[in-house]
Amino acid sequence: MRNRRGAEKAGAGFGWRSVLRVGLWFVPFLYPVGAAAEDHEVARGAYVFKAAGCAGCHTSVKPKGKFLAGGRRMETPFGDFYTPNITPDKTHGIGEWRFADFVAAMREGKTRDGSVYYPAFPYSSYTGMTDDDLRDLWAYLRSVPAVSEPNRDHDLIFPFNLRFSVEFWRWLYFDSGRFVPDPQKSPEWNRGAYLTHALGHCGECHTPRNLIGGLDKTREFAGNKNAPDGKRVSNITPHPKKGIGSWSKKDIVSLLQDGSLPDGDFVGGAMTEVVENGTSHLTDEDLRAIAEYLKALPPDEGPS
Repeated sequence: MRNRRGAEKAGAGFGWRSVLRVGLWFVPFLYPVGAAAEDHEVARGAYVFKAAGCAGCHTSVKPKGKFLAGGRRMETPFGDFYTPNITPDKTHGIGEWRFADFVAAMREGKTRDGSVYYPAFPYSSYTGMTDDDLRDLWAYLRSVPAVSEPNRDHDLIFPFNLRFSVEFWRWLYFDSGRFVPDPQKSPEWNRGAYLTHALGHCGECHTPRNLIGGLDKTREFAGNKNAPDGKRVSNITPHPKKGIGSWSKKDIVSLLQDGSLPDGDFVGGAMTEVVENGTSHLTDEDLRAIAEYLKALPPDEGPS
């Protein structure tokens, strides 16, 4: 009897456990967890991509080029830069890159062969990006259509055409490292600081630069007389006369949503693209965080 009961018990146990094991074995096929997770990563990466403003630089406007195939001309006091192809094309894009190569480019400004990128590529801001945002952005970039479009060489004046000269600039102005939240500030302020400094890299245009292109960190966001394409970029500190001191947080959010200014006019120039391709796609929560951060900056009259 004991052996029979034991056999019956063992047989019953084998039945439901076997069914469970078989069911679990089929789960990945019935519900592709990996694919779903990857799709979610790509979706998050699309958001990071917009917040980082990648499309505006890496897609040629005049002449109109294919999405992220590079070739956009950036006029600067040092000559003309042409942005690279960042589609997954294996010959001209980043199709042969590993994730580690991507991280080295974004965080350290290093190419696959170990040389350095010119700081026209704002890695001095992107270095602050979180691991998750970098991973998601990588997933998104790997998902876009590959375009076989050759890259164009920069056309720079001497001595800036000597790439090793960038090492001197890096020694003076480049500090690598992830964004560190300020525990004394609110989560909203910290999110705004991260979006403004790291992802949005707003300071790259809105902060004054010296003769060799170094950012004046003592006057962050106080405006730039010699921004890319030779245009003046506005002061976005809360200075009452020269900046946005008279603006409400709602005014800032409205500008970032649809480009509208408090006086009823609309932004122009490069900021139009920033809004259309980037900030207009951000959540209301993130836009309010940016407004919170900008309004908390020290007022600065800006360069004369």
